[in-house]
Amino acid sequence: MLMDARVTRGIWRRSVLMLGLLSGAMPVVHAAEPAPTCAVTNAERHLSVRVTGMRSDKGNLTVTVYPDDADRFLSRGGKLLRLRVSIVLPMTEACFVLPAAGNYAVAVYHDANDDHDFNRNFVGLPAEGYGFSNNPVTKLGLPTFKEVRFDTQPGNNPIYIKLTY
Repeated sequence: MLMDARVTRGIWRRSVLMLGLLSGAMPVVHAAEPAPTCAVTNAERHLSVRVTGMRSDKGNLTVTVYPDDADRFLSRGGKLLRLRVSIVLPMTEACFVLPAAGNYAVAVYHDANDDHDFNRNFVGLPAEGYGFSNNPVTKLGLPTFKEVRFDTQPGNNPIYIKLTY
């Protein structure tokens, strides 16, 4: 009986695969991660922010770097550096030369309509994709500075952020 169940499952799997091939529905194959595009400069510290999870290539990706100061994190005028870059799927990269050693935090959003504003819906919830360094879980509310803070080392410092919608 056990052997019959295994044979039946194998036949079923082959049938599903064949049906998919005949209907034109091919399995999704993800390409290898694109090579980083940030050229290492003579700067002592270089930050490569690599972002995935964008739903489209419309608009831009706005990447903001904050200094090691919890009071400046996500506050108006609190940013240290900001770039708006064109979206390249499946991964978009923004490169920064950091002014000094230390801790930083990064916030990112997909500005899908390219209006240079992080749009919210009528209830006040995000209407565009967003993410933070260290990829904290943000179910209700914003992450704390402590959750998104990271240290830099001499040379290139890559971080990876996956957007949430």
